[in-house]
Amino acid sequence: MNLYDAHNHLQDAWLTPHRELVFRDLASAGVMAAVVNGTCETDWAEVAELAAVHPVVRPSYGLHPWDAGNRSPDWQSRLVARLDANPNAAVGEIGIDRWILERAKPDDPRLAGLRRAPLAEQMEVFLWQLDLAVAGNRPVSIHCLDAHGALLEALAKARRPERGFLLHAYNGSVELMHSFAKLGAYFSFNGSFLDPRKERLRPVYTSVPADRLLVETDAPAMRLPVTLEEFFPLATPEGLIANHPANLRATYRGLAAWRGTVVGQLAEQVEVNFWRLFG
Repeated sequence: MNLYDAHNHLQDAWLTPHRELVFRDLASAGVMAAVVNGTCETDWAEVAELAAVHPVVRPSYGLHPWDAGNRSPDWQSRLVARLDANPNAAVGEIGIDRWILERAKPDDPRLAGLRRAPLAEQMEVFLWQLDLAVAGNRPVSIHCLDAHGALLEALAKARRPERGFLLHAYNGSVELMHSFAKLGAYFSFNGSFLDPRKERLRPVYTSVPADRLLVETDAPAMRLPVTLEEFFPLATPEGLIANHPANLRATYRGLAAWRGTVVGQLAEQVEVNFWRLFG
């Protein structure tokens, strides 16, 4: 069974001490390709280095909305140069995020040192990168938290890549999902959604059209429920717990159960979808 991770961050420092183990486990789990998303100017080179060494890595470069407020004056030319160096690279992770402005705690350690760009500024950064993807018909991986209405309105007015775009870990409504799909969206299911507390997302992912469905880990973030993990959690240097990306296989099984299908059939459909978007 060939597996495909549509969205992760294998370059993340949390996984660095375990890198050899991670790639060995990915191979044993049957992971054939993994889209590794850069999120800021300082990690694009690390993504490129992983792609040069590990054939399983599909590189993607973008400026995440959390990092939009700290971008350098020449971030655009640096991103263009990075994409020009790899014609097959995707654009991402990009998007908009109202959560960091309205619901995130002031002392959230994940946001330490970041200037939280207002939504209008985030949108400007996002749309510029979307245009960059359109120019090269590159796949796009989009992040959106607490701003799906604003994102839908923006995408409806904007030019979009002919091949479509990915809403990673989509957690909006069924109704908005159908509206995004009409614009060319794909939707990647994350294993953390198997937590009983996220049962509200079951109708969403049982309604996503089969030809728009992908699967992701977002590793090292967004762990599966502990009882479903097949691979041991990875301890970070700070003593935190990272999501092992090889748990992608368990995510496939959970999604197949939600959709009432055989996991092998799901995997075959996801493989077709993955290469249609990222090939």
